[in-house]
Amino acid sequence: MSQAAALPDVIRDFERVDPAVVAQAAQFPSSIFADVAGRRGGLHGRIAPLAPSMRFAGPALTVELRPGDNLMIHAALAVARPGDVIVVDGKCDLSAALMGEIMSQQAVALGVAAVVIDGAVRDSEAIRALGFPMFAAGLNPNGPTKNVAGRLNHPISVGGVTVRPGDLVVGDADGVTVIEREKAPAMLALAAEKVEAETRRIADIQSRKALRPAWLDKALRTAGVIGEGETL
Repeated sequence: MSQAAALPDVIRDFERVDPAVVAQAAQFPSSIFADVAGRRGGLHGRIAPLAPSMRFAGPALTVELRPGDNLMIHAALAVARPGDVIVVDGKCDLSAALMGEIMSQQAVALGVAAVVIDGAVRDSEAIRALGFPMFAAGLNPNGPTKNVAGRLNHPISVGGVTVRPGDLVVGDADGVTVIEREKAPAMLALAAEKVEAETRRIADIQSRKALRPAWLDKALRTAGVIGEGETL
């Protein structure tokens, strides 16, 4: 029997990204991490926060379920640790809400940092008032079923991105970015450098020192838009 075949459907324990890395990562926007990770890791734009003020950073606790059934999210809440981000492969199904106010209240009481669902949720006004970071693909008043088995803490695909248990997940008004757990520490220095460079660029624009990027003419020549020696 292969190792993969021997894995249980529910994995309770897994290695999480270091809490110190999470604390530092929380200082940066999701867009910065997407940039320094090579323009990858950003979930599809359909997965968005219920309110622009919602933001989070934490290790992924992954959930795979059948469309319209939230049994495995309840299982995830049963094994979640404070600071975890529950990331749900809801198969992009919007026919029924997978979470609402009651489960969100439970998540807050457990110390869950956020929930990211490639699927629908409901009770959006109550969740906004609660202030719990809920990121979803849409809304639907229909309730889910609770009787179909799924998997916990296996690699999943959410919004076009592979998410493994323990990976760093960062979300804000722009959306959600996932960074592999092993790469997350190295991304922090790159993120700081990126923020510093962007801050300088904005200052140069505001002071009118540089009203266009220094790389523009070269990129236009490479693309064949202008010839050698030409400029805009």
